[in-house]
Amino acid sequence: MQKTNRDVIVVGVALFAMFFGAGNLIFPPYMGLLAGVDWRWALLGFLITGIGMPLLGIMAAARAGGTVEHMGRRVGPWFGRLLGIVIILAIGPLLAIPRTCATAFELGMRPNFPDFPIALFSAIFFAITLWLGLNRSQVVDKIGKFLTPFLVITLAWIIIKGILTPFGEITGGELAGPTGRGFREGYQTMDALASLVFAQIIIAALVFKGYGNLRNQIKMTSIAGLIAALGLGVVYGGLMYLGATASSAFTPEVERTDLLIAIAEGLLGSTGKVALGLAVSLACLTTAIGLTATVADYFSGMSKNVTYRFVAVATVVFSGIFATVGVTTIVNVAYPLLVTVYPVAIALIILTLIGGPLAFRPVYIGAVTGALVTSIPEALDITGLPVAFLMNLVDVIPFAAAGFAWILPTVLGATIGLAIVKFGSGEAKKIDTPTAAKGDQEE
Repeated sequence: MQKTNRDVIVVGVALFAMFFGAGNLIFPPYMGLLAGVDWRWALLGFLITGIGMPLLGIMAAARAGGTVEHMGRRVGPWFGRLLGIVIILAIGPLLAIPRTCATAFELGMRPNFPDFPIALFSAIFFAITLWLGLNRSQVVDKIGKFLTPFLVITLAWIIIKGILTPFGEITGGELAGPTGRGFREGYQTMDALASLVFAQIIIAALVFKGYGNLRNQIKMTSIAGLIAALGLGVVYGGLMYLGATASSAFTPEVERTDLLIAIAEGLLGSTGKVALGLAVSLACLTTAIGLTATVADYFSGMSKNVTYRFVAVATVVFSGIFATVGVTTIVNVAYPLLVTVYPVAIALIILTLIGGPLAFRPVYIGAVTGALVTSIPEALDITGLPVAFLMNLVDVIPFAAAGFAWILPTVLGATIGLAIVKFGSGEAKKIDTPTAAKGDQEE
């Protein structure tokens, strides 16, 4: 029992560090600023997608077989591979990796050296990323053990100071649908998508520690996930409160990174600004190295003709160029993709966890189709394409005003799929659920 408790704490802390991407810190303060006096409602929505869904994602992926492709194959074999590629690209060169560099620049370099060119910073940042990523250096792991505590202590210092002596008065509160807006802002953490990839790492760690039974794996990942969720909830909640206290001093037009810097400097002076910038920059670097290795492992494993080195080089080159556009542009580019993918991921996670009477392929196909029926028009509308007719249809769906138009079509699609199973000709075959991760032994 003592060994189990120790192991689950170790895994929980590791999971916290994996989800605690330094680039995610810029979103809660900005959401708090927008919500003002309604920051608690915005926090509720943000925590659902920023913490709740990643926790459920880990559990669902473990139940499905341990990988994102296992999840997607419940819709169809081709969909499993497509979903895996989309998620790896999203947490890799398309969005997350460039954002680590842009965040490190805007929080660490620009406040202290305003004339330093971002192109040169990006080149140096990704040269280090490639060097350490190719060498699989243990330096990254060793640095990471110190960086996460350093970053957490720095943030705790800022948050506690902000609670004891608030930055300013909390005002505003005119944000329409703060819970729904917080829910969507939580998409930007990309943690629900990342959880489907991290699950494989967590399960491998548990198997290495001797936990081969699927039930034990799900139980331990659930407890470890709760530990990580508690830590993330405290940090995100504190940062959103700090953003709310700055609502009387800044307008919504402020950059997310500039807001966080201003709060740190306003509460702790230049020392706080420098400490935050240093901690976030180093954490972003280690995150970029880890994500680059994940992308290279995934795509090099898909084909013998594609090497790890080639994928790693291509990833850092593309990310280095994209990073120069800045955090705000990357966030804006990410939003349509995340609006499309997140409802699909949430539907897959929930259906996998429910299992039982819903564990049939037509149910999964119906739910995913229903989610895409609303999420695709919304994503197209965000990009500025002329889809007013489609959006007029979406807007009449219940919960659309709160940002949850996809819920009813998803449920309806799953219901139609279930009806096809129950009343269709022939006996439908249930989706298999593995009893243990591949290569494991029952305990």
